[in-house]
Amino acid sequence: MTDVQFVTDGKGRKVAVLIDLKKHGARLQDFWDGMVSESRRKEPGIPLEKVRADLVKRGRLRWIVNAQIDEPMIFN
Repeated sequence: MTDVQFVTDGKGRKVAVLIDLKKHGARLQDFWDGMVSESRRKEPGIPLEKVRADLVKRGRLRWIVNAQIDEPMIFN
């Protein structure tokens, strides 16, 4: 496979990999996302209400009360 190449050390052990990002960029992104997710697995979560309150406080989110449903509106 020419679009994936392994880099070896002086003893022939694989120490790195070169990947054609034009062909496999999405796969690499998926792999990286999985690694980041796994590294954060033991971090404490943040309750949704706290995130929502912070976004409202910073002016990034407003809640509009509808007769049937609360709908978030995000402002950039």
